[in-house]
Amino acid sequence: MLPEIKPADPLNNLHLEDLSVRKRFYLPLFLLSITVVLACSLVSFGQTRDKFVISAKAGGINAITGGATVTSRGGDTGWQQLMITDDLNSGDRVRTDADGRVEILLNPGSYLRLAGNSEVELLDNSLASLEVRLLRGTAIVEATGADGLELNIGISTPHTRLAIVRQGLYRLNVVPDDATELIVRKGRVILSDSHTKIKGGNKVVFSATNVIVAKLTSEEKKNKDEVENWSKQRAQTLAEANRKLTNRVLTSAFASFNHYPWGYDPRTLGFWFFNPRFGCYTFLPFIYGWGSPYGSSYSTSFYFP
Repeated sequence: MLPEIKPADPLNNLHLEDLSVRKRFYLPLFLLSITVVLACSLVSFGQTRDKFVISAKAGGINAITGGATVTSRGGDTGWQQLMITDDLNSGDRVRTDADGRVEILLNPGSYLRLAGNSEVELLDNSLASLEVRLLRGTAIVEATGADGLELNIGISTPHTRLAIVRQGLYRLNVVPDDATELIVRKGRVILSDSHTKIKGGNKVVFSATNVIVAKLTSEEKKNKDEVENWSKQRAQTLAEANRKLTNRVLTSAFASFNHYPWGYDPRTLGFWFFNPRFGCYTFLPFIYGWGSPYGSSYSTSFYFP
């Protein structure tokens, strides 16, 4: 039997400045507890988005504006209109029209947002070896995690391959026959070929012949285009969708479950939880105190008292 679900902080007598200390103290013990529970519990799994859905899978389509199409591995069925209810499998590709934008779920808490005139392939949708390939255009990755937590989000392009290993904000621009530009606004990536670490505040340009690393200029740090503004707005909407999850909603959603269909991974510190009022999944962390790198907080959590 699952313990009671409470959206509030169980240690509400602690001040906010104690949060980082509390995370360091409780996180190792919590991870051990959740591993045992996930290994031993039996919970059923909803399959439709018109009901409460709890998921830890990558590849769900979470938002679409404008025109977008999808094709499966091999492209035998051709390009079909992308639907908000689609869940991508390994090998599926998504294209956006000039006016198109798409938000794709990665590991719980992290999102890939595709701009117009862009194309991405989900190479591997497993959480243990998650990898997407940006073939052309622009994508922004919002990655949520704890300080010091090793994420494992693989990103490849026609010019490079890298891994997002820290919470943060990342932008990739790809011109297939020219170059790939990586902007790390916050966070850290590791370049697969050289194992070089690129921290926040840096830009990397990959071409067929060389790799150039430079600090972001003051102008580059300040200037944000429509795609980045849209990404931030999505982050705020998803945080609000989390805050609107009531204890009654959570209890009802978990009440009929009797087994967990996914394997536990230590980089997964929460679920995707579908909020029908907002028509999208939001991040439901296991413990209190998580937030988007944009600054919005996920104040509703699932935890074991």
